[in-house]
Amino acid sequence: MIISAEDRQRISSAIRAAEAKTSGEIVCVLARSSVTATALPVFLAAVAALVLPWLLVGLTAMPVYRILSLQVVAFVILVGILCLPSVQVWMMPRRARRAVAHRVAMEQFRSRGLAAKSGRTGVLIFVSLAERYARIIADNGISARVPQSQWQAAVDTLVAHMRAGRIADGFVAAIDLCGSELAKNFPPTETSRDELPDRIYLI
Repeated sequence: MIISAEDRQRISSAIRAAEAKTSGEIVCVLARSSVTATALPVFLAAVAALVLPWLLVGLTAMPVYRILSLQVVAFVILVGILCLPSVQVWMMPRRARRAVAHRVAMEQFRSRGLAAKSGRTGVLIFVSLAERYARIIADNGISARVPQSQWQAAVDTLVAHMRAGRIADGFVAAIDLCGSELAKNFPPTETSRDELPDRIYLI
């Protein structure tokens, strides 16, 4: 699933429209995967490559040079397969995948400047595709007045669109719902201004 330039423009327009009705700020982040490279794939490939010669010696009459060649080939192929993001995600327990995705979401909240938003009225709409994780994170100024459960409708809408392969539609719908919630609790003021870029970040 890919976000096109037209989709990114639609999302930017939705953010601008939502923020026009509130003093809050909305930032969207779409991650292909939240799992970073680890040494586990190399370790597993090395173990398998070390075991392979013993199996071949015991089960075949191959010459040593061929066994060693197969060992190297097996190691390279396994590293290539196990380092694929989708495979690394598959090897992780579901709880660990969600924990990693949540950590990345919190990092994105800070790095995109939401934590520095005046009035602490920033909202992050975060999706990590590989982990099938979606989350809306509201800053302290919002969470003090709007419980996290209020954002569930936006999350559910986002997830439903994602499952149907309509990423951009999901973000636009979630932005609209978040904007309506922000408008009810944080209407625009004379001093409110757009402090952050109106765009979706792809990581």
